[in-house]
Amino acid sequence: MNKLTRLGIPLTLTALVLIAGLSSNAQQNVDWDSVEITTHHVAGTVHYVAGQGGNIGLSIGNDGVVMIDDQFAPLTDRIVAAIGEISNGNIRFLINTHVHGDHTGGNENMGRMGVPILAQDRVRLRLAERLPPVALPSITYSDTTTIHLNGEEIRILPTAPGHTDGDSFIHFRNSDVLHLGDVFRTVAFPVIDRNNGGTLDGTIDALGLAIGLSGPDTKIVPGHGVVSGRDDVIEFRDMILDVSAKVSALVAEGKSYDEVVDAGPTTIYESKWGDPERFLTALYAEFTDEG
Repeated sequence: MNKLTRLGIPLTLTALVLIAGLSSNAQQNVDWDSVEITTHHVAGTVHYVAGQGGNIGLSIGNDGVVMIDDQFAPLTDRIVAAIGEISNGNIRFLINTHVHGDHTGGNENMGRMGVPILAQDRVRLRLAERLPPVALPSITYSDTTTIHLNGEEIRILPTAPGHTDGDSFIHFRNSDVLHLGDVFRTVAFPVIDRNNGGTLDGTIDALGLAIGLSGPDTKIVPGHGVVSGRDDVIEFRDMILDVSAKVSALVAEGKSYDEVVDAGPTTIYESKWGDPERFLTALYAEFTDEG
């Protein structure tokens, strides 16, 4: 029922709703056929798939495939086909690292294939507000959960509310690989989605957890960006601590949001992480109890 074959599933209204991980303008401009789907080996049993949306993690072996996140519905058949190029096994489990549509957009298609979906309890509750039952996680957890497949101990670790209130890390212990979802990214400042329960303190705590789980040779797959290491996560965490301390001090002085931006608390980091607007907006809201 869930063999790695091309699906040919029509794009339903639900599938279109799941594309909500992109802005409405961006959605209209996406040429899904032109999106390049590529697979990359990380270490041991672990690979990842890059396309449009969050990095998809994979454990591949004789027992089948454990899949982390699924990007967007229009890409499902091509993603499944790409996985089929490196594995002839079934997709045994799909894990959602959090609620956002660029990581859960293929859920309905995967559910119709018969793939069990796992996620934090709060992810199911949030997805249930807009998706049919087949697209929802059928297995939920609020504590560490372990899957034993492919000679791999795959630990699913729910974290404190950080990027959202339903974040999970996936630790492939035998391969020494961590998939951190969108709590960590190499291509942008952190996104603290307060509308979905994200918090600054939780983001910092979660990154501390990732640093503690990783060693000098651990490979770390970000939600967006390139495979990294422990030092990269430390750098990302330390940048957050520095910027948040500066913003907190400016707010304590009574500065408005525009004045905080003008003070340039992110200036030295923008060449690496780009536009800080979403990050600064979230920090200002946290420190002023707005939003």
